[in-house]
Amino acid sequence: MAGLYIHIPFCKKACAYCNFHFDTNFKTKSDVVKAIGTELKLRKKELKDPLQTIYFGGGTPSLLSKEELSYLFDIIREEYNIDYCIEITFEVNPDDATPENLDFWFSLGINRISMGVQSFFEEDLVYMGRFHKAEESIEAIHNLNASKFDNYTIDLIYGSPTLTDGMWQKNLEFANRNNIPHISSYALTVEPDTKLSYRIRKTKQKRPLDEDAARQFNILQNWASNHGYEQYEISNLGKPSKKAVHNSNYWNGIPYLGIGPSAHSFDGISRKWNISNNKKYIESIIAGETAYEVEVLSMSDRINEMLMIRLRTVDGMSLLYFKEAFGQSKLDWLLSELKRIPKEYINLTEYYLQIKPEYWMLSDGIISDLFYIEEE
Repeated sequence: MAGLYIHIPFCKKACAYCNFHFDTNFKTKSDVVKAIGTELKLRKKELKDPLQTIYFGGGTPSLLSKEELSYLFDIIREEYNIDYCIEITFEVNPDDATPENLDFWFSLGINRISMGVQSFFEEDLVYMGRFHKAEESIEAIHNLNASKFDNYTIDLIYGSPTLTDGMWQKNLEFANRNNIPHISSYALTVEPDTKLSYRIRKTKQKRPLDEDAARQFNILQNWASNHGYEQYEISNLGKPSKKAVHNSNYWNGIPYLGIGPSAHSFDGISRKWNISNNKKYIESIIAGETAYEVEVLSMSDRINEMLMIRLRTVDGMSLLYFKEAFGQSKLDWLLSELKRIPKEYINLTEYYLQIKPEYWMLSDGIISDLFYIEEE
């Protein structure tokens, strides 16, 4: 099985914390969509297996018109094997999740909505530079619960200096009260070259504190275990049967094809990433040229990537799978390296390795300590 990711590089407004590729000028939107359609045709042979998942991300896919979306879906159905596709996710802004739009998206075959709520408090949204209002998120969730969609997820951000522990608890309580099936929850980080970074540096806007994020992550973990959500990956929590298949496949190393400006692809051996420039992307596709660069992954890249993505999950990493992928000598190396990690941080058996969920906030450091460095 394989996955298809389509990047829609347009937003109504630049969120202060975002470092993804997008444009707030819509003049090239129709040309980008046509180029995405052409790229879908040009690169279909790169996928050897039928599609299990499709994910529309961005940017803001919900900015596409009905005609633009129908155009892309027509091409996908004509060019790709979707007989076994069980999940089609579509990212939306709360203000776009109207009953009419939800009905149309569902009619196309989309069966999972991902909505960027971030917070139900206005002060958080202002700090983060979000376009929508808190009341629009509340209305959008009511619309979703009244729609044909039985599977959707919302994004929530913790660690903002405007978010108290009490407010964070209320955000989570609202999710539970409205029976939201899935939550993706992230600590607010200050990325270089973002509006938030600039404001903190130039206007002395408050910086997010690590201790606030750690405390609110613990609140999230305790809340999830008490309300029927499984935290199956550091940032993802789902009700039974509502885990994200597309994202889970990422963590399990399933191949995927990325289409659109800045989109990434992975085939198990190499990575490709498209140009992060709408104009150059359009020109490349029109010329029938590749719009991507390629990196063949070294042994150390592949080992470190497996460690990085699988040890973020509650299932951890199969040592048998690691051995099959890299051989007995590399497994011996890993087991030797694990002796340096405090035993209370991990669960280690003959068959699998897991970072204990209570130490997930330390996972980046634990994993980086295990990184494999090839000898010169």
